[in-house]
Amino acid sequence: PATTGFLHLGGLRTALYNYIFAKKHQGTFILRVEDTDQNRVVPGAAEGIEDMLDWAGIPPDESPGRGGPAGPYVQSLRLELYRRASAALLDSGAAYRCFCSPQRLELLRREALRSQQTPRYDNRCRHLTPTEVAQKLSRGLDFVIRFRLEKGVEPFQDLVYGWNKHEVAEVEGDPVILKGDGFPTYHLANVVDDHYMGITHVLRGTEWLASTSKHLLLYKAFGWEPPQFGHLPLLLNKDGGKLSKRQGDIFLERFARDGFLPEALLDIVTNCGSGFTEKQMGRTLEELISQFEVGRITTHSALLDLEALPEFNRIHLTRHIENQGLRQRLVRELQGLVELIYGDQQVDPDVLENEYVERVLLLRKGHISLLKNLVSSDYSYLWVRPSVSRQQLQTISAEVDEIGKLVVGLMTRQAAALTVEELNKDLRSLQKQTRETKYSSMMQLLRLVLSGRQHGPSVAEMMVTLGAEEVCGRIHRALSS
Repeated sequence: PATTGFLHLGGLRTALYNYIFAKKHQGTFILRVEDTDQNRVVPGAAEGIEDMLDWAGIPPDESPGRGGPAGPYVQSLRLELYRRASAALLDSGAAYRCFCSPQRLELLRREALRSQQTPRYDNRCRHLTPTEVAQKLSRGLDFVIRFRLEKGVEPFQDLVYGWNKHEVAEVEGDPVILKGDGFPTYHLANVVDDHYMGITHVLRGTEWLASTSKHLLLYKAFGWEPPQFGHLPLLLNKDGGKLSKRQGDIFLERFARDGFLPEALLDIVTNCGSGFTEKQMGRTLEELISQFEVGRITTHSALLDLEALPEFNRIHLTRHIENQGLRQRLVRELQGLVELIYGDQQVDPDVLENEYVERVLLLRKGHISLLKNLVSSDYSYLWVRPSVSRQQLQTISAEVDEIGKLVVGLMTRQAAALTVEELNKDLRSLQKQTRETKYSSMMQLLRLVLSGRQHGPSVAEMMVTLGAEEVCGRIHRALSS
């Protein structure tokens, strides 16, 4: 990836397919940072990309942060390698020095656009004689190094798109491979690095498919064996439009901050694409690796429906809650969220007990799509004991004491086997034992006692989640206040 900003969903998908392919074939997944366009480098972006790959659970085996036998893994630290490579191409005649000024190149571009043609370099400096080159060098003129594109490119077999070739010399001018500042362009840097790092397979975005014939010409000029290329179809919105980076909607940091699990993101970006035996929600990384076949990747664009992400997250969150080790991490995370959101409301220490928080998680399993749902206002009753007076309750029903006794008796008897279904039945039976309180009024009264609110989950649901002891305690406190 380039260090021009944060890692987004498109970059995550490319990294994920490379990771899955490497693990499927017992290979090595390498992260190499493209920072040759120094004007576009964002400070901290390289570290941020690696941090996000770690967060997503697909850490590289070799990278700028981890190091490795083929380093350095940042292109700006490999400039001498590119200088030597371009010098070798100059010596063999496969490349040449171009002295055209930026002003001349801009005029060429404008003229092409005015004629409604695609701008391209006219290869003027390709025809300079050695004497002319020497004269320009002696005058200290600035230059770049360009690669001679030859006609008659050989077809190559892409892992996704099959047999392909692009006659680049017919539609493009000779490309710059080494800029005046000594930095390479993408074309030279990637070819040189892939060779020296021993890269065997490259999975990259389909936007590079048309450039691959150019890269293969460079491999041929060096006399090197190229890796195998596979180009991944575009990742688009569900309506077929480009993913919007404008509001930061597709950056991984945003999803991590909003509490989405990395597994849900890996699941959704592969579910909307191809390369797997079948489409199914809830796949783990291990399942993705075992089911992946590069030959199953189709050339159709992958349409991503982010509105479905909460449902993907609900499935993976349920799996986390069911796993004892992962559940303990969720307990700690939820305790932190409770303190953050409700800390200034004098949270009782009891509600931060591991056992209580774990019970809340197990009971709400499958009902929530994000952990932070449990600290929303609907669930505030779990963490903050309401202040409700007998007087408030008496405005709903004069039979507050009788109702209180009936519910406490029920909770004491049923403590061991509380279920929402059974409680709903039992509460209807209790209401029949009152003299004049309607069922809706009794529910309103109990909701106020338990949560201090008029809206939220069902009363039976609250009782099950709070547990018998806490329900009885809240009733006693309200009646004695």
